[in-house]
Amino acid sequence: MPSGISFFSQTDQTIVASDEEFMALAIAEAKKAWDIGEVPVGSVVVCDGQVVSTGFNRRETWQDPTAHAELIAMRRAADKLGSWRLVDCTVYVTLEPCPMCAGTMVNARVKRVVYGARDPKAGAARTLFALLEDPRLNHRVEVRELCRAEECGKLLTDFFEEIRQRRKADGD
Repeated sequence: MPSGISFFSQTDQTIVASDEEFMALAIAEAKKAWDIGEVPVGSVVVCDGQVVSTGFNRRETWQDPTAHAELIAMRRAADKLGSWRLVDCTVYVTLEPCPMCAGTMVNARVKRVVYGARDPKAGAARTLFALLEDPRLNHRVEVRELCRAEECGKLLTDFFEEIRQRRKADGD
């Protein structure tokens, strides 16, 4: 885990390197989701260069439609920080946030979101909607897209291919 990294006192080049490292942690979280049969999406919340919390999808396990990786990570961060306002935090997530997650990021006053793969079916950061940067809302979130996008996208593609192959083998 990276230590002593501050997004606010280093060069843009260092920020990008840090983004890559923190996204690697989000990818590791996504793999945990895969291991339990969940769609492999992982998230990490970082404040002042330090990992505050992590999360991965648990919708099927918990039978909870809100159990998305980034919401779990943000809930844990708010609990740990003692505030629902995540103003100095960056949320890393392997898949572009959906409308529910993007709305929560705006409401939590997240400073920045970094995501991996685009979501052509529900992407609310930039692909279908731009909720995070919408000037009509009370807060705007800085967005960096496509961080380790190929790796994040491949994880999802491979997961769904495995499911299709399993169903085919089972005769479904």
